[in-house]
Amino acid sequence: MRNLWMMFFAFALVACGQHESGKTTEPQFANKTPEVGKEYVFAPHPLHNPARLFEIYGPVIDYLNRNISGAKFRLEASRNYEEFEKKLYARQVDFALPNPYQTLNSLNHGYHVIAKMGDDYKFTGVILVRRDSGINKVTDLKGKKVSYPARTALAATMMPQYYFQTHGLDVNRDIENLYVGSQESSIMNVYLGNVAAGTTWPLPWEAFQNEHPEMARELELKWETEPMINNGVVVRDDVPEQLARQVAQLLDTLHANQEGKAMLARMPLSRFELADDKRYRVIEDFLRQFSRTVYPIDVPGGHAVKKPDAQKK
Repeated sequence: MRNLWMMFFAFALVACGQHESGKTTEPQFANKTPEVGKEYVFAPHPLHNPARLFEIYGPVIDYLNRNISGAKFRLEASRNYEEFEKKLYARQVDFALPNPYQTLNSLNHGYHVIAKMGDDYKFTGVILVRRDSGINKVTDLKGKKVSYPARTALAATMMPQYYFQTHGLDVNRDIENLYVGSQESSIMNVYLGNVAAGTTWPLPWEAFQNEHPEMARELELKWETEPMINNGVVVRDDVPEQLARQVAQLLDTLHANQEGKAMLARMPLSRFELADDKRYRVIEDFLRQFSRTVYPIDVPGGHAVKKPDAQKK
């Protein structure tokens, strides 16, 4: 078993990137035993507002605390994407659950992928409108407002914007883009009529339908993007390898017991699974295509890909 785990982490290290000179860099996990009683911060990105995030992920942290002796884990929420990314890129958290774009970025800040959320088919962008909106095709949104959680939300912002751009709507000129801070806020802006359409991804939309069925009935999922790889679980490179291994194992086996299944059902998710850095390199292809098609962005490991005459709102 030890040899298998050593192979797993070796794969993660190989994919850590290269210097511009072409020399491979291989950051190592800390080769030490966990300090007894040390607190490790686990920070999910803002999949939900902080209160709901604690409700859903608090039991997972309790589960880690009960099943890993010596170490202590603390869940830390962030008010918005910007706050989360500042913490992550400043290496202020030990473990994190970033979106795939943030996961790829985190590799440049000394993090490694140890696991990921399963159900990749659910990692899509969804575009909501009111049922009484009269909007039937993408170009009906011209001259109107569209809400998004945040600029760096991959499924809930960037993937829908790419969808718009490739279905006849110029994101930079034809609509007013509003970045409203959270998934729930993007949905509520549609319900309240503040925007003609709002974007999110399936998990918050499913939760909204379950918790606010009357409001949800007034909304319609109008379009959905193609899926991409789901959110990653990353660990900072100075966290002891033994501890990182234990966390990955416990997440990977949540679906195998009733307590874990109940936690996953709240997300809702069928399972977590083991993963490594290489799995997230596929995001680079989408980011380059987005940068050429929609507006220029910095692609991790490279530079912004310029789009001629792009005007960023």
